[in-house]
Amino acid sequence: MIRIFVLLSTVVFALAACQSKAVDVVGEKVNMDGGAYYNVNAQELNTMLDNKDFVFINVHIPFEGNIHDTDLSIPYDQITEPSYLSQLPADKDSKIVLYCRSGRMSAIAAEELVKLGYTDIWNLKDGMLDWERAGFEIQDK
Repeated sequence: MIRIFVLLSTVVFALAACQSKAVDVVGEKVNMDGGAYYNVNAQELNTMLDNKDFVFINVHIPFEGNIHDTDLSIPYDQITEPSYLSQLPADKDSKIVLYCRSGRMSAIAAEELVKLGYTDIWNLKDGMLDWERAGFEIQDK
């Protein structure tokens, strides 16, 4: 009986240790013709950056700094140009997170990527302004 208890306790402890501590961010779904993208706020984005599993793109023009762990800078109004599209993941189910200064340019870029068939697009709703209001830093200003 003690052996069974020890064995079960060991299994429960091992399973508990394997559980992910990541918090799923759901985001606010924005439906549009041809698909949808998700808006997140600064706190949600910060959580997502803890376990980054996406391509992170600054689409603001002119350049006004980056949020840490930014992968690419692509002008929002040129994101569908072949030279920039070639920098995006070929797999249209890949997760891409966009941001700009206020959220407007990145929303436009999100809509363009959805129109191109991308299915996992995220947008920092109020941009770097929200990021700074939440107490996070902008790099390379």
